[in-house]
Amino acid sequence: MFPYTAPVRDLRFVLEELLEHRSLALPGFEEVSPDLVEAVLEEAAKLAGGVWGPLNASGDQQGCTRHEDGGVTLPDGFIEAYRAYVEGGWNGIGVSEALGGQGLPEVVASSVQEMLHGANMALGLCPMLTAGAIEALAHHGSHALKETYLPKLVEGSWTGTMNLTEPQAGSDLSKVRTRAVPCPDEEGDHYRLFGQKIFITWGEHEAAENIIHLVLARTPDAPEGNKGISLFLVPKYLVTEPLINDDGSLGERNDVVCASIEHKLGIHGSPTCTLSFGESEGAIGYLVGEKGRGLNHMFTMMNEARHKVGIQGIGVAERASQHAFAYALDRVQGKARGTEVTISEHLDVRRMLLSMRARTDALRALALYCAAQLDVARHGGAGEREVAQARADVLIPVVKSFSTDQAVDIASMGVQVHGGMGFIEETGAAQLLRDARIAPIYEGTNGIQALDLAGRKLQRDGGAALAGLIEEVEATASELRDSSELATMGESLAAGAADLQAAMAVVLEQGRDPQRGPDAIQAYATPFLNLAGHVLCAWQMGQSALKASAAQAAGSNEPFYQAKLAAADFALRQWLPVGRANRSVIEAGMASLQDFDVTLP
Repeated sequence: MFPYTAPVRDLRFVLEELLEHRSLALPGFEEVSPDLVEAVLEEAAKLAGGVWGPLNASGDQQGCTRHEDGGVTLPDGFIEAYRAYVEGGWNGIGVSEALGGQGLPEVVASSVQEMLHGANMALGLCPMLTAGAIEALAHHGSHALKETYLPKLVEGSWTGTMNLTEPQAGSDLSKVRTRAVPCPDEEGDHYRLFGQKIFITWGEHEAAENIIHLVLARTPDAPEGNKGISLFLVPKYLVTEPLINDDGSLGERNDVVCASIEHKLGIHGSPTCTLSFGESEGAIGYLVGEKGRGLNHMFTMMNEARHKVGIQGIGVAERASQHAFAYALDRVQGKARGTEVTISEHLDVRRMLLSMRARTDALRALALYCAAQLDVARHGGAGEREVAQARADVLIPVVKSFSTDQAVDIASMGVQVHGGMGFIEETGAAQLLRDARIAPIYEGTNGIQALDLAGRKLQRDGGAALAGLIEEVEATASELRDSSELATMGESLAAGAADLQAAMAVVLEQGRDPQRGPDAIQAYATPFLNLAGHVLCAWQMGQSALKASAAQAAGSNEPFYQAKLAAADFALRQWLPVGRANRSVIEAGMASLQDFDVTLP
């Protein structure tokens, strides 16, 4: 596998030129300078490329091992790499200073996350879940829970997990059966949990001193359905007062054990566990937030995680692109103009390479634009916050779903660039495809993300938030058309914006129909999200073209800007037209889906 190099130059381009470091002007970031951000990116790149990246292939080959006592051994080097991350203070960079973090903007934290996932997706999953646990506990935990658990979670010496899925309760969490039984008053203010959770990422390991499980369960008096579910904090090791015993150890082991680990298509270095709660007297857990509102509270964690899964996909896409470029520049095959050449000289290979680069850059720009909206939603003025949050709510399902679907396609194209060698595990291209394939599934399948966008998000405001984004797309298209060199890009982007506007009108109109509405949203959700993803990513590449053109006009001859213009031209004039076909899919209606007899061979 070729070594990974963090894409610091392109990350800086997005933060400095596309987003113009607007997050740094928000209240709370007065001490964060562009120079500090650049230093953070450079140091994160060293950790990603020098410490995490070299373990990617070996971690995949070695995988995790579960022992008879339920303990799990990680691949060689993973514990040391995670601890290097913790000791460097990376776990808290996006957490507020009030909670013990470094208080950097979300756009910076997301940039670092991309590097880590690109370097080693399996290892990157551990802090990603911890970040979600911090978010959920900070928003919904009691003062006592936050005081006891947040400092160590923010530090990274304790890690967090999210426990939703059960064998009979996948996407439909109303079927959760794990029980939470109140303890007698003399035992204290806690519950004992009994049940089983599956697919728990980093559910057991020895990289951290403790693991804090956030678990969905039902109390004895809970009604059936979603309203009967509560959220509980269940530590692997009980936390005593003071937090550690005199000998420096935590309290006794809680009644939660790893019953098995999954044997997966990819991310072999990430222990995906079946956790059994209450095989003895019950796992001690503490109620987080209000009883019966566990799903609402957990969605705080899931929303954080969904944006980061999109970032994760982009990281793998970046590594797949780097891998393909390196191989294409090295592999001699065929002739051009009578001379033996590397395969990078063949235009069909160049088509694949440029497609990989253009799409990865576009996805990154959109994901960081979404992160910037989250910064405004958390730190902006009263009027700005609501608008930014509405935009982020629309963008998160697009970032999660579109980025991860594209990452799978980009990684698959990377295998194709390698030819037969791509199908051989030793080259490393296959691992990236295997790793990327989980991202469209977890944290809410991409079909669920599409339903969220076309149903809940679009219908609740009549498309107002998305319409605001389309207006910005149209403004960028107009600016491109004003430039003789970029006018054809502007025409393509304007056509894409018109398609998205028309498709939104169809989804809104039919979605309101009392009879057809639910079926229409089900039928149109995925093509609608794909159309939105193509148009919004093309918008970001249109912005990139304007910035690159301006830099060249100002006298820059940096090759980066020429490459950016080539990527933007490909994205707007060759990739976007493919995505625009989703309008035709929506306008074709849903009769074929309704009439299809699934019992036929």
